[in-house]
Order: sequence, then structure tokens, then C-alpha cells
Amino acid sequence: MKKNLNRLPLLLILILLAACQEKETLPADLAILNAHVIDLESGEVSEKNIYISKGEIQSVEDTDVESTFKADSLIDATGKYLLPGFWDNHIHLRGSDSLIANNKNFLKLFIANGITTVRDAGGDLTTSVMEWKKQITNEDLVGPTIFTAGPKIDGPNSTWAGSLVVENGADIPVALDSLQALNVDFVKLYDSQFSGELYLKTIEETEKRGLIVSGHMPFTVTLDETVDAGMDAIEHLYYVLKGCASNEVEVTNKVKSGQMGFWDAMPSLVEGYTDSTAQSTFQKLKQNDVYVVPTLHVGNTLSYMDEVDHSNDIYLKYMGQGIIASYQRRIQSALRSSEEARKNRKALDSFFGQLVKSLNTADVNLLAGSDCGASNSYIYPGISLHSELKAMVDAGIPPLDALRTSAYNGAQFLNKSDSYGTISKGKVSDLVLLDDNPLENISETQNINMVIKGTQVFSKKQLKELLDSAVME
Repeated sequence: MKKNLNRLPLLLILILLAACQEKETLPADLAILNAHVIDLESGEVSEKNIYISKGEIQSVEDTDVESTFKADSLIDATGKYLLPGFWDNHIHLRGSDSLIANNKNFLKLFIANGITTVRDAGGDLTTSVMEWKKQITNEDLVGPTIFTAGPKIDGPNSTWAGSLVVENGADIPVALDSLQALNVDFVKLYDSQFSGELYLKTIEETEKRGLIVSGHMPFTVTLDETVDAGMDAIEHLYYVLKGCASNEVEVTNKVKSGQMGFWDAMPSLVEGYTDSTAQSTFQKLKQNDVYVVPTLHVGNTLSYMDEVDHSNDIYLKYMGQGIIASYQRRIQSALRSSEEARKNRKALDSFFGQLVKSLNTADVNLLAGSDCGASNSYIYPGISLHSELKAMVDAGIPPLDALRTSAYNGAQFLNKSDSYGTISKGKVSDLVLLDDNPLENISETQNINMVIKGTQVFSKKQLKELLDSAVME
């Protein structure tokens, strides 16, 4: 007994030492306290404290837990709603060297609107874009993380300047070698002059190389053929509509023979839409993990340019004359269209609202993308992503699902979910703090209180200053 009593002081010392070690604090650069955190996976909203160091989330804790972290800076987020910074999953940085300054100016507009990541779906400013990517990563330039396709791949005499030309089978590895040398994040295919055979072969070759591929679809192939070849994402709803029409093969053959063009096919495809064909297509998209980028807002804007006066749009002052001049081609095309063509386009726009709701109901993965950039008239970088989210909700998609189509699905699509998409330990601290709950009103995504981009913190005042600095002559 005496021997055991002699050991008691040593045990007490060990217990005290363990207690001291448990209370030892860990350093953090920033703490966001009492935030209503929106879990994009579960839809739950709960009050949390978030601790951040060196641009990475270190811990997400309940507010009633005594934390081991001690932060240098504190943000009281009481009553505010926190979610991952928004992603615009379809933008364009393009327009020739004369518009480099305008495109660089867009970067401010994204951050000012809470967009911390963009997916650049092809353009002709790759050298500048790659430099901006580097500067943003080093926090030497204010802007969103950029994931880029670099130049698009298309056939000869393509619509967009800077595209890589595939005119025969030998051109495919050359184009892909070029893109891999540029270290692009994914491959983007366009359909202005692409032959169906070479288009499908290009998809197959990207898959063999382990590259992510998205794009348009020539109407000389079917959606099934495109999915079977290995396409990862369909940009725009025209091509999904084609796969939902019972007369898809008939339309495809008419396009191949020159009897029918792209826009001529649309009324026929809408008329040929059947629920049974659509459901089969939806299941194929889902089973093959193919994402769809609806771009509803741009479709609506272009469809109604003959009726809506944009001359007093607030965001025109951020575009600069070069970008505004690039809008003219589509504006004039819309104004020259026949009455029947205008009517058909508006009917198609309405139909796409129904289609996107059906896609979501079928659990097809959607990506929110604005299609902003030079030539896409009145689709303004930054604010147009919020218009896209609202368009989804207006079409009948629940707000939570709409929010998922931005950062959460964007990260999943590009295989970046280890670093982005949710508010959890180990993720990059790209965050947006909202004044109210977007799950109750999707328009609240525009009421931004603060943006955190890595180690950079932008208050509401600083976001306004950033926006003010983006005004161009």
C-alpha cells in the first residue's frame, strides 16, 4: 500500500501535464464566428465558427465548443449566411489583343459579385489568361481562380479566332499535344465546322489521355454517339433537346444532307420531344456522369433583344467600348431576324425552362454558367451568374439545387472537390458571406456582405470600391 501511495504525486503530475497540453491553443489567421453555414451537400444550415490559416480552412466547429484555435483576426458573422464562393462554370476570356485590358477588368467584376472561381470555356487570349492565373494564385492580382480550356478545338474556317483546327485524323493528336503543353484544365470542342466523325474521334482521344472534355455537338451526330464517345459535359441545351426528340435520327440525316440547318431544326426537335425519349436520355446522361450547362440567362437575353432596351444597363460602364462594339453582331442579327424566327426563338427559350427543370428532377448534374464575355451581348461578367441562378429557380429548380450547380458541382466536374465546393477542413478558404438566406430567396446571392478569397478578405465597402475601380471609358 505504501508503495502505491508514493506513486500518486507522479500520476497527478502526468494528469496536469495532459490537461495543459489539451488547453494549448493553435494559431489561426482568421476566425469567422457565429455564421449560418449552408451545407450544400445536406442542405442543413447551422451556426458554426470557422478557423482559417494560410488560405485553408483549418476547422469548422459548433459555436458552443471551446476552440483550441486562437485567431489573429475575427469576423462576427452573426445573422449572416456563409457558403463556398460562387463558381461561374462557363465564361469566355477572348476578343483579340485589343481587348486584353477589358478582359482583365472582368476579373474585378467576378470578385465583386462573390465569384471566386471561373471556368473559361475557350478563347484567344491564352497567354494572358495563363499569366493572370499565376498572378491570382500568388495573390498579386485580384481575381477568381481560373480553370481554362485555352483555345477551342473546331474544324476548318471556325467561327472563333484562335481555335485549333481539326481537318483530318492526324490533326487530333497535334491539337491535344498543344493543349497539354499549355497545361489547360479541360478541353473544349466547338461545332461550327467540325465533321461528326472527327468530333467523335477527338472526344475518344481526349478520354484516352485522361482529359476532361466538354463542348457543343455537331448536329451531324446524335447525343447517344457523343455520350458513348466519352463526352463529360454538354454546353447549352440545344444538344440535349436533340437527344430528347423522337425524330433525332431523321433530323440528323437532314442536317447531314444539307436539307436542314441548326436553327431550322429547332422547331422540329421541339415538336418531336417525347417524355419517354427524354427520360431515356436523362438516364443515359446520369449513368455516364455527363454534366449539362443550361446557360438559361444568355438564351433569354439573346431571344428578347428585339424587345428589351439595354442602353441604360448599369453594367455597360464596366465593359468598355471594345466589348460593347463586339455585341453588335448578335444585336444586328436579332434585329434582322424574321418575325417567325423571333417567335420560334422565344418559344424555344420558354421550352428550355421546362427542359432544365426536367433534367434536375431526373438528377442529371447541372452546372451554372453565364456564357459572359466578348460578343455575347449584355451578358455581364459577375452579375450574370446570379441571373443564371435565379433563372434556374424561376424554372422550378429548388434554391438548394440551384446553389449546388455553382461551386459544388463545378468542383466535382473538374475533379477539384478535395479543395473546393464545401465548407470543411482542408478546403481552400474561398467563401462568400451573405446578408440573408438564399435558400429562402435565391436573389439573396446578390446581397453580399463579404468575400474571402484565400487569404484576402473583401468587406462590403471594399467590394464597392473594387466595383467602382472597374469603370471603363
